Amino acid sequence: MRKRLQHLPAELIAMAIVLVVTVPIALWRDGGTGAAGDVAGIALVTLSYVVSSLIIAWTDLRARHLLLPVAMATYLVKFTLIGLAMWAALGTDWAGLPWMGVSVIVAVIAWMTAHAVWVWRAKIPYVDI
Repeated sequence: MRKRLQHLPAELIAMAIVLVVTVPIALWRDGGTGAAGDVAGIALVTLSYVVSSLIIAWTDLRARHLLLPVAMATYLVKFTLIGLAMWAALGTDWAGLPWMGVSVIVAVIAWMTAHAVWVWRAKIPYVDI
Protein backbone atom coordinates (compact mmCIF):
# COMPACT_ATOMS: atom_id res chain seq x y z
CA MET A 1 0.00 0.00 0.00
CA ARG A 2 2.86 2.37 0.83
CA LYS A 3 4.22 1.95 -2.71
CA ARG A 4 0.90 3.17 -4.11
CA LEU A 5 0.85 6.30 -1.93
CA GLN A 6 4.35 7.65 -2.57
CA HIS A 7 2.87 10.77 -4.14
CA LEU A 8 1.10 11.95 -0.97
CA PRO A 9 4.05 13.69 0.75
CA ALA A 10 4.61 16.04 -2.22
CA GLU A 11 0.95 16.97 -2.31
CA LEU A 12 0.69 17.44 1.45
CA ILE A 13 3.71 19.75 1.32
CA ALA A 14 1.92 21.73 -1.41
CA MET A 15 -1.14 22.05 0.85
CA ALA A 16 1.07 23.27 3.71
CA ILE A 17 2.57 25.90 1.40
CA VAL A 18 -0.93 27.01 0.34
CA LEU A 19 -1.88 27.34 4.03
CA VAL A 20 1.24 29.33 4.89
CA VAL A 21 0.67 31.71 1.98
CA THR A 22 -3.11 32.18 2.07
CA VAL A 23 -4.01 32.18 5.79
CA PRO A 24 -2.08 35.38 6.61
CA ILE A 25 -3.66 37.10 3.60
CA ALA A 26 -7.16 36.01 4.67
CA LEU A 27 -6.43 36.99 8.27
CA TRP A 28 -5.22 40.43 7.21
CA ARG A 29 -8.08 41.00 4.78
CA ASP A 30 -11.09 39.60 6.67
CA GLY A 31 -9.88 38.63 10.13
CA GLY A 32 -10.47 35.31 11.83
CA THR A 33 -13.56 34.49 9.81
CA GLY A 34 -11.68 34.80 6.53
CA ALA A 35 -8.82 32.69 7.86
CA ALA A 36 -11.28 30.06 9.12
CA GLY A 37 -12.92 29.91 5.69
CA ASP A 38 -9.51 29.58 4.06
CA VAL A 39 -8.48 26.75 6.37
CA ALA A 40 -11.84 25.03 5.90
CA GLY A 41 -11.51 25.07 2.12
CA ILE A 42 -7.96 23.74 2.14
CA ALA A 43 -8.86 21.07 4.71
CA LEU A 44 -11.86 19.98 2.62
CA VAL A 45 -9.74 19.53 -0.50
CA THR A 46 -6.89 17.82 1.37
CA LEU A 47 -9.20 15.41 3.14
CA SER A 48 -11.08 14.54 -0.03
CA TYR A 49 -7.93 13.84 -2.05
CA VAL A 50 -6.29 11.82 0.73
CA VAL A 51 -9.41 9.68 1.21
CA SER A 52 -9.79 9.07 -2.52
CA SER A 53 -6.06 8.20 -2.77
CA LEU A 54 -6.47 5.67 0.04
CA ILE A 55 -9.56 4.12 -1.55
CA ILE A 56 -7.92 3.89 -4.97
CA ALA A 57 -4.69 2.44 -3.53
CA TRP A 58 -6.64 -0.15 -1.55
CA THR A 59 -8.67 -1.11 -4.63
CA ASP A 60 -5.52 -1.38 -6.74
CA LEU A 61 -4.03 -3.69 -4.12
CA ARG A 62 -7.09 -5.90 -3.55
CA ALA A 63 -9.21 -5.88 -6.73
CA ARG A 64 -7.38 -4.30 -9.63
CA HIS A 65 -10.16 -5.24 -12.07
CA LEU A 66 -12.47 -2.83 -10.20
CA LEU A 67 -10.03 0.07 -10.22
CA LEU A 68 -11.69 2.20 -12.91
CA PRO A 69 -15.28 1.94 -11.61
CA VAL A 70 -14.19 2.48 -8.01
CA ALA A 71 -12.03 5.48 -8.96
CA MET A 72 -14.83 7.03 -10.99
CA ALA A 73 -17.37 6.43 -8.20
CA THR A 74 -14.95 7.85 -5.63
CA TYR A 75 -14.49 11.06 -7.62
CA LEU A 76 -18.22 11.34 -8.30
CA VAL A 77 -19.02 11.02 -4.59
CA LYS A 78 -16.17 13.36 -3.64
CA PHE A 79 -17.21 16.17 -5.98
CA THR A 80 -20.85 15.74 -4.97
CA LEU A 81 -19.96 16.03 -1.28
CA ILE A 82 -17.78 19.10 -1.87
CA GLY A 83 -20.62 20.69 -3.82
CA LEU A 84 -23.12 19.87 -1.08
CA ALA A 85 -20.77 21.25 1.58
CA MET A 86 -20.39 24.50 -0.35
CA TRP A 87 -24.15 24.67 -0.95
CA ALA A 88 -24.88 24.07 2.74
CA ALA A 89 -22.39 26.76 3.71
CA LEU A 90 -24.01 29.14 1.22
CA GLY A 91 -27.30 28.92 3.11
CA THR A 92 -25.71 29.99 6.40
CA ASP A 93 -24.63 33.50 5.34
CA TRP A 94 -21.22 32.69 6.83
CA ALA A 95 -18.72 35.48 6.17
CA GLY A 96 -15.88 33.00 5.57
CA LEU A 97 -17.57 31.45 2.53
CA PRO A 98 -15.80 33.58 -0.11
CA TRP A 99 -12.42 32.58 1.29
CA MET A 100 -13.54 28.96 1.46
CA GLY A 101 -14.51 29.03 -2.21
CA VAL A 102 -11.27 30.66 -3.30
CA SER A 103 -9.16 28.32 -1.19
CA VAL A 104 -10.92 25.25 -2.63
CA ILE A 105 -9.96 26.43 -6.13
CA VAL A 106 -6.38 27.30 -5.13
CA ALA A 107 -5.93 24.04 -3.20
CA VAL A 108 -7.19 21.91 -6.11
CA ILE A 109 -4.81 23.67 -8.51
CA ALA A 110 -1.91 23.29 -6.07
CA TRP A 111 -2.70 19.60 -5.44
CA MET A 112 -2.93 18.81 -9.14
CA THR A 113 0.25 20.74 -9.91
CA ALA A 114 2.16 18.94 -7.15
CA HIS A 115 0.84 15.62 -8.42
CA ALA A 116 1.82 16.42 -12.02
CA VAL A 117 5.34 17.45 -10.95
CA TRP A 118 5.67 14.27 -8.87
CA VAL A 119 4.58 12.10 -11.81
CA TRP A 120 6.94 13.95 -14.16
CA ARG A 121 9.90 13.31 -11.84
CA ALA A 122 8.98 9.79 -10.68
CA LYS A 123 10.82 6.84 -12.05
CA ILE A 124 7.87 4.56 -12.66
CA PRO A 125 8.71 1.29 -14.41
CA TYR A 126 6.45 0.14 -17.22
CA VAL A 127 6.47 -3.44 -15.93
CA ASP A 128 6.72 -4.97 -12.48
CA ILE A 129 10.33 -5.61 -11.60
